[in-house]
Amino acid sequence: LEEITPKPVQDTGNILKQGYLEKRSREHSFFGSEWQKRWCVLNRKTFYYYANEKSKQPKGNFSIEDYSARLAFHLRKDSRKRCCFELTCPGKRTYEFTAPSPAEAEDWVDQIQFLLKDMSSLTIPCDEEDEEELYNDVDSSDSVNASSHNTTLNQDEPNIEMEEDDIYEVLPGKQPNKQ
Repeated sequence: LEEITPKPVQDTGNILKQGYLEKRSREHSFFGSEWQKRWCVLNRKTFYYYANEKSKQPKGNFSIEDYSARLAFHLRKDSRKRCCFELTCPGKRTYEFTAPSPAEAEDWVDQIQFLLKDMSSLTIPCDEEDEEELYNDVDSSDSVNASSHNTTLNQDEPNIEMEEDDIYEVLPGKQPNKQ
């Protein structure tokens, strides 16, 4: 398994999806094909593409943050048009792919959309704010409990201090002396 999994990706985190896709080349020559078969790997933040599944170095990669994924039947006119999807981001390069089947194309799009939703809903608000809230909750709950406890004792029953002293004498360790 270690030989099949590209090493740079192993170092960057969990692989969420991988497999062969055809990637439309940005500049295809007269001799080269417009669509090139690539081993594609998606982890939590980055989309990598390799010459094949045994390649150690990616042919390219990009952060999927701010990208959106959608099925794109307009990319091809042949029988594989329902297998196409694209990754787009305003101001950045659009990546176009053809999956082995329409179901695979949908799965890639679903995985990427899920990841993007996860990134936008969890990483930005939770990392910083949750830590602050935890500290604030601890501080505020202690001070609120202590101050409300003191005010209840002192304001509602001013003579409670004398009774409190009596109560403290009847602690389990000192009960035998009272009897």
